[in-house]
Amino acid sequence: MTLSGMKIGFGVTGSHHSHVFVFKELTRLVEEGAEVYPFITDAVKVTDTVHGKAEDKIKKLEDITGNPVVSTIVEAEPFGPKNPLDCMVIAPLTGNSMSKFANAHTDNAVLMAAKSTLRNDSPVVLGVSTNDALGLNGMNLMKLMATKNIFFVPFGQDDPYKKPNSLVADWPSLIDTVEYAVKKQQIQPVLISFG
Repeated sequence: MTLSGMKIGFGVTGSHHSHVFVFKELTRLVEEGAEVYPFITDAVKVTDTVHGKAEDKIKKLEDITGNPVVSTIVEAEPFGPKNPLDCMVIAPLTGNSMSKFANAHTDNAVLMAAKSTLRNDSPVVLGVSTNDALGLNGMNLMKLMATKNIFFVPFGQDDPYKKPNSLVADWPSLIDTVEYAVKKQQIQPVLISFG
């Protein structure tokens, strides 16, 4: 299946060490012919880390997609009924954003776009990257896995002995996951081993 001509929202949350991998998959989405709209949380908008400066990441997102970054709830609202997306991706999805999304807390542009996409009966694809997915956030992970129109990039424990509660998505599977999700199917297997 081709993603050519599809309108894909791409939400980027914290988990800054994952951005380099996620941006590579974002580039591949654009190369597949998708029209991609970038959304960011405040953590991405204002936080400089050893993994890059916020302003450089924003510029990179805009350069890759050719669209301006959406960083406020007001900017994200038109992507509901007025300008619907065919699919919304959140990658990386931090534990903080996972908790908010699972409990209907819509306090940033990424979550507003995801909520609007679900309201339009369209798929939301989640790529987890959190040290707490198998800890207190486990119930939020399972809640989202059981929710209609939410699909997951296959994920597994990235370091089961040193970080036993940590899960991370298999980033190269992102595009395949989106292709399945737009057909309302979860790519399988969703639980994988990084051996």
